[in-house]
Formats: sequence, structure tokens, C-alpha cells
Amino acid sequence: MAIIRPFRGLRPAAGKEKAVAALPYDVYSREEARRKVEGDPLTFLRIDRPETQFPPEQDMYADCVYKKGDEMLREMEEMGVFVQDETPCFYLYELTMDGRSQTGLVACSAVDDYVSGVIKKHENTRRDKEEDRIRHVDALSAQTGPIFLAYRAEETVSRLLAKEKESPALADFVSEDGVRHRVWKICSGDVIRRLAEAFEKIPHTYIADGHHRAASAVEVSMMRRREHPDYTGEEEFNYFLSVLFPDEELRILDYNRVLKDLNGYSREELLEKLRESFALEGPVREPVRPQRKGEMGLYLGEQWYRLTAREEKKLQDPVGCLDVAFLQREVLEPVFGIRDPKTDRRIDFVGGIRGLKELERRCHEDCQAAFSLYPTSMEELFDVADQGLLMPPKSTWFEPKLRSGLFIHKIER
Repeated sequence: MAIIRPFRGLRPAAGKEKAVAALPYDVYSREEARRKVEGDPLTFLRIDRPETQFPPEQDMYADCVYKKGDEMLREMEEMGVFVQDETPCFYLYELTMDGRSQTGLVACSAVDDYVSGVIKKHENTRRDKEEDRIRHVDALSAQTGPIFLAYRAEETVSRLLAKEKESPALADFVSEDGVRHRVWKICSGDVIRRLAEAFEKIPHTYIADGHHRAASAVEVSMMRRREHPDYTGEEEFNYFLSVLFPDEELRILDYNRVLKDLNGYSREELLEKLRESFALEGPVREPVRPQRKGEMGLYLGEQWYRLTAREEKKLQDPVGCLDVAFLQREVLEPVFGIRDPKTDRRIDFVGGIRGLKELERRCHEDCQAAFSLYPTSMEELFDVADQGLLMPPKSTWFEPKLRSGLFIHKIER
């Protein structure tokens, strides 16, 4: 069963939500983050990426950098940019993009659920990326970026959330990328109890996005437990900030690949190698956006080709049947020699939100080939996680992105 509980949210003061809200810290390079915060004094990216407040040559992992993040958060509290609710609450967070809405319950999930496997994951984490967020959470004694969790839709929860959304929103703004964000606060003890009881009947929740943030939050919790050997389990550091969405409202976009070189092959030789694993059509006149599982697009030599995976090459296990796994198994490793896509610098990844034109642009700029993929489905994600398996890196791209800074969970202050 999934354990959730309300918390005293630290939130932007009324009217400051749009100025504060920021995309997740890890969607920006260091230089992009620096440019983004220039002339933007309230953006939460300043706190999420405090190295932006130092000269470019500053070691971004120095202790003084994380201390600066803590100082800025405290300063913004003192200035009244952030306010903290007096009593523990749940919150609703609705995001609307391209006419589609998804509504998540903002709550604290139990660290012990992560440890026991009630909260399931589908992706490995890198220790260096964990270490950065561990130090950030530890320095601020606060979780600033919510973990994006999914669950199989449950009627009682859906009904309760729909009822709460009948009241006026606490915040309502449109971000610069055109996404509408609305927030409600749930203070009723009865509704809080009923929601918590409903989630106790949900056997598992799933990390959709935020594996590193989740692992880091758990590690800080374990650190605090060691520092407080008499802990009861009720302390805030035993819980982490999450937003829980029903699967039926979520959309996964394609996560495409671009290659820096052809591993010594000519274009004709590469096409011939690909025919071993695919039926190949082309060149075709239009960019290839795959319309079904097993179909891929290839951009090569300023031309598009349609690839259809050969049946005899397909696997049926939850991971092996994924299109991203097929591409890795049949093409990236044997043809391009890319054994570890997480560390090989000859490959890069392009989220579907950027469109197929971005693949063409990259091939005109710094790459020689691109593959467009059919998106992984929510059911595939659940199947992999339920089997205790892991997806290949960069298998899912969720849109719209949750904003940081709208909800902050203090763990010990």
C-alpha cells in the first residue's frame, strides 16, 4: 500500500507563482542556467542551480555553492516571496498543454515505501548526479523539486480530486512555454484522511520522472536517521516531496537519438547494415514520425527513411520488446559500437518536445544520423517496473514538465 501524508508547504506568495516557477534544474546546461537567471531575480532556478551566482570558473560542487542556495532560500522567505502554510495540507497541481490536462496530488511519500519497493523504479541512477542533489537537499534541509510519481487510476481518488477542483484555484498562470499551471490547497481533515486511505489501497506507485531526486531524498533521509538514532518515523525527513498522477492522464513523448559519426561506414554501407534488422523504405518525402510500435525513422544524408523492425528480430520480454531496446540491441551496439549510451559521447538524446526539425538541425550542425522513435507507453513502463527490470537510458520523455519552486518541503529546520 502507498503511504502519503500532508505537509506544511512552503509556497510562493500570491501573485509571485509565475515569477518563481522554474523548469527542473537538470534540463539546463551550466551555461543555459546562467543565461536563464540573468535579470530574473525571483526564478527558483537560482536556488536549484546556485552555481549561477558565482563566476563561471567556480567549482559548482564546492561547499560554498550549496551554502549559497540555502542563503538565497532563507532570504526569499524573509522577503515574503515564500510563505509557509500553518497546518499540513495536500495540494493539487494541474498542468494543461495543447488542450490536455493532467492533475496530480502533491503530497509527501514515505521513504520506507521507496526502500521496500512499494514505490517502483524503472531506471538506474548515476552516483555523481545523486551526490549533487544529496548535497543540495542536505544544505537547504528542504526538498525543492517534486518527484513525479504515477499510479494506476483509482475511482475514489479521481472523484475526490474532481470535487476539490470545483473550488477556486489558489494559483493560475501560464508559463512562457504556453503551459497553464493551476494549484489548489486541500486543508479539510476529512478529505485528507479519505485521500490517504484511498492511497493505502493502491499497491504501488511508480517513478515516472525524477529517479535521481528520489534516490537523493532517500539518502538524505538515511543520513538524518543516523544523526537522530532516536527518530520515531514521524519526522519530516522520513518523507519526500512528490506529485502523484493517474496513468490515464499522462503522456510520454518520443525520446530520439542522434549520432555524431557513422563508425566508419559510408551512408550506403550503413543502410545495407540496417536492412539486416529492418525493412527499409526510402528515401521518403516527409519526416518520419513513427505511427506504431516497431516503426522508426532515420535521417541520413539530408534524407528520411522509414524503418520497420523485422519480426524475427523482436523479443517479447518487457524490456527486450521496447523500441529503444531494439535500437540499442540491433543497431547502436553492433553497428555503431555504442555499448553504454549513458557515457558514450558519440550519441546524444533529443526529447520529442523539440520535434523532428531538431533532429534535422543537429544533423546539419554536429551529427551525421538521427533515429526517431515511437514513444514508450505507460503500460510498458509499469510492466518493466513490476518485473523489477530496468529500461535502457533515456526511454521516456514526459511533458509537460513539473515546475520547481511551487512546492517546497522542509525536512528539518
